[in-house]
Amino acid sequence: MSSVGKPSAERSPFNNTSFQKKTRSKLISIPGTRPSVQNGQLLVSTGVTSLDYLLGGGLAVGTVLLIEEDRYDSYSRMILKYFLAEGVVCRHELYVAAAQDNPDDILQELPAPILDDVALHKPPEQPRLSCEPQDGLDAMKIAWRYQNLPKVQTALASSSRFGHYYDVSKTMEPEIRQAAKCHRFYLPEHPTQSSPTHSTMLESYSALLKSLQEVISREGFDVAAPMSNSRNILRIGLHSLGSALWGDDLCCHDNPKNGRALTTFLYGLRALLRTSLSVAVITLPSHLIQDRALMGSITRLCDNAIALESFKGSERETNPLYKDYHGLLHVRQVPHLNCLASKLPDHKDLAFKLKRKQFSIERLHLPPDLSDTVSRVSRGELAGATTVASACGSGSSGNKHLDF
Repeated sequence: MSSVGKPSAERSPFNNTSFQKKTRSKLISIPGTRPSVQNGQLLVSTGVTSLDYLLGGGLAVGTVLLIEEDRYDSYSRMILKYFLAEGVVCRHELYVAAAQDNPDDILQELPAPILDDVALHKPPEQPRLSCEPQDGLDAMKIAWRYQNLPKVQTALASSSRFGHYYDVSKTMEPEIRQAAKCHRFYLPEHPTQSSPTHSTMLESYSALLKSLQEVISREGFDVAAPMSNSRNILRIGLHSLGSALWGDDLCCHDNPKNGRALTTFLYGLRALLRTSLSVAVITLPSHLIQDRALMGSITRLCDNAIALESFKGSERETNPLYKDYHGLLHVRQVPHLNCLASKLPDHKDLAFKLKRKQFSIERLHLPPDLSDTVSRVSRGELAGATTVASACGSGSSGNKHLDF
């Protein structure tokens, strides 16, 4: 009975337990990254918001994105510059390797960022004139056969914004570009020496892979390195691998002698990226590679793969059906990371366009079939023309109709 009157402070030592609430491990917090809502993988933005949407929210750290170049290497090079510009804005470190153009020339062409946090600039509403009948505007309707169809959103975008926006009509200011740390690999400045031992990898690819290993280990991008408060991401941009300028003969012969050199390099690159905080974007002139089986092996060695088919120089460039687009985009492969099945894009017919200031990827929608309307308008114009001709005394009967 005496224990009832004791204060609670004296009984508190008997109520202590060894139970501790288990908390989830915190992810690495790096500027310019976010975890994926699908598989928890750390993502970075490619710089193109519509491409991030196709890849499941962004480009996963430790993966490779393969871009099959268009015939003139204009749009694939632009996506590579978007990827590097996003790294400059996010203060990530860059690694640029090329055999044709100097990496400094590529960096000088980076698009200027739009830092006012405005995604879409809506045009200002025009003031409505008092003489315009408002009732007539409200009563306007589309054709009856399209009334019950759902509205289709052509733009590819997610509800949450990730990444930045860029103006391709302007180049990035030197002060912003020089603030980012960049590592360069220009093949003419790295003379290759013939190796006495037999190797399936070219000397150019061996030198490139060795340079990447040195940068990753020296700058602390290796996951096995001791954790620090200032962890960062290394963005790797490899331009036009597989071309003859790299010493590869994939694009020169039907049966190349160095057919396994690029695949061997990709094996080593993927192993290097899986154990480091780095992400790579590779462009490849696939239209010059004749061996389709080898091209399939190259695609499977990359986590993400897209192909750009430009209308420039083809019949589709003058086709009125594709007048709103500059080319088609094909998704070759999507990654399988921490999941059994990957998330495929919900729309396979994709096209890209280059506006005055922005590069975007949209769903491909052809214009509706207006053959009936066009034929009615043509007949009306033809009837009006014959009436005028008969009034002028041309003697035309107007019975001949031209139907194209």
